[in-house]
Amino acid sequence: MEHPLDLARRASPKTDQKPANLLLPLHPTIPALRKAAQDCRACDLWQRGTQTVFGEGAQSAKVIFVGEQPGDKEDLEGKPFVGPAGALLDKALVEAGIDRAKVYVTNAVKHFKWEPRGKRRIHKKPNAGEIAACRPWLEAEIAVLKPKVVVCLGATAAQALLGRDFRVTQHRGEFVESPNSPYVMATVHPSSILRAPDDETRHEAMRRFVADLKKISRVLP
Repeated sequence: MEHPLDLARRASPKTDQKPANLLLPLHPTIPALRKAAQDCRACDLWQRGTQTVFGEGAQSAKVIFVGEQPGDKEDLEGKPFVGPAGALLDKALVEAGIDRAKVYVTNAVKHFKWEPRGKRRIHKKPNAGEIAACRPWLEAEIAVLKPKVVVCLGATAAQALLGRDFRVTQHRGEFVESPNSPYVMATVHPSSILRAPDDETRHEAMRRFVADLKKISRVLP
């Protein structure tokens, strides 16, 4: 049987879909962008998510971490990186000597894309059209904050900012050229560490992740 939300999505008219850049405030600030993004209908994901989950963090942040999309807990709380992956990121930042209170965290896609599995909502990877529809918000966040470093967590974030041909496996932990900021790096998403099959693999994955993050401190004042 088809899920009721799928039926609603198909039946819903798409005449209210507008490019996200038409919603961008004339004088953007992070609070103004966050407020405007609540009304985004640039793709269909707003019909599945509980709410828009915009970026959050220090307004003077020199480092932005960009993930894929909010998860189940983020969708319910309306805040990015507050679930298990966020907790692991917080731990890695401590080990890397980076003050979590001084960074900004966001996602390439601002709504939770999921599919039902029993009573659970299971993460579903956003497609290229959904990523492109949400890109104006991410670009606006970067333009307002003007960070020195942007860290892409996982392939979706990396390809959203560095192009669809970019491969994290080939350039992990490297600073690459990008118009987005002086330093852009791609590494794994912390959720991939949580999915490691055993403790030994998870420990090694965490060690490599922290090693990537430590490189950030070297380019900060």
